Amino acid sequence: MDGELSASRRLGQIFSVVVYTFVCYFSIALPLAVLPSFVYHTLGFSPFMAGFIISAQSIATLITRPQAGRYADLIGAKKVVVIGLICCALSGLFYVFGFWLKATPWMSLGIIFIGRLLLGWGESFTSTGSMLWGSTLVGSKHIAQVISWNGVATYGAIAIGAPVGVWIESGWQLQGLGIFVIVVGLVAFALALKRAPVKVVAGKRIPFHQVLGRIWPFGMGLALSSVGFSVVTAFITLYFAAHHWLGAAYTLTLFSVGFMGMRLLFGQTINRYGGLRVSLSSLVIETVGLLLIGFAPNVWAAVVGAFLTGTGFSLIFPGLGVEAVKQVSAENQGSALGTYSAFFDLSLAVAAPLAGVAISYTGLASIYLYAGGLVFIAAIMTRQMIARRAKALLVHEQ
Repeated sequence: MDGELSASRRLGQIFSVVVYTFVCYFSIALPLAVLPSFVYHTLGFSPFMAGFIISAQSIATLITRPQAGRYADLIGAKKVVVIGLICCALSGLFYVFGFWLKATPWMSLGIIFIGRLLLGWGESFTSTGSMLWGSTLVGSKHIAQVISWNGVATYGAIAIGAPVGVWIESGWQLQGLGIFVIVVGLVAFALALKRAPVKVVAGKRIPFHQVLGRIWPFGMGLALSSVGFSVVTAFITLYFAAHHWLGAAYTLTLFSVGFMGMRLLFGQTINRYGGLRVSLSSLVIETVGLLLIGFAPNVWAAVVGAFLTGTGFSLIFPGLGVEAVKQVSAENQGSALGTYSAFFDLSLAVAAPLAGVAISYTGLASIYLYAGGLVFIAAIMTRQMIARRAKALLVHEQ
């Protein structure tokens, strides 16, 4: 099927699916800057509890991500996306209930917690399902392009959603925000429901441990590279403040510009040169960027380092993801995508807390040097995979 599609039509098919990823992450971004304040100021809980409510969604995503891929293989990507969108919409309903119960803080917190778990479930099902759905529409040959645009939709939605959420909350409080999440989710659900069913590929489903055994080197490369993403987004403002530098917000913008620019301009290089080679180059660039931040003598060096980190990290997810999916047959690609994506979720869940511990002992600059070392290890692993593949090809030709 992929050979029958022109480039413009293929892009249109991809857009028609990644729009559901956009809606999902728009729903995630809307309460990001609102819920911590509600939990801390309105309900009167500690900053730790405010942070825990936000992280509950990521924990739920990590737990359900492999199941999302497995169900996409079994019942079809469309049904998984529809389930995910319903969960996203339901999370808004629990925000409304949480607001109504604010006079009883613990009950309100518990209701919001359930909503966050539903949102995490919605994230794993919508995002993973959308990637497999897009791959089904345009052909697995173009899965790198699907993953790339899925990422663009993700970060674009987060950039837009957070300020929109603050604006809605300022006029209509948390209940207004919750209603908006419900409406957005239900509209996307209705649109997805009208789409034609996605063909389920028949064949033998291999168990989770076999999928994990085949894709773990690529997942580990993703997890290690994601540490750089975590420490820049979580601690760059503190790093700038410690040096009395201005412009931390613009540094995050440049990080995002580097990330989005690479996805948009060079996403096709994965099909041209292969996922491993593109990932290796990207890992080296990310390593240089992180080391430049860690050793930065002035603000400009740190800014350039952040830009290079975003530029380098951009194509690693789709680059290694393409190679991970190749390790399984077509009927197990959803499971492979879900399991591979879980490595990213795991890295985000543990990297920032561990970096916070490291800061207390060795200082802020050290975490960028540690992260650079971990990303370089991922580069070594990727180079070894390239060498092993070349050796196997040589043996086969002989």
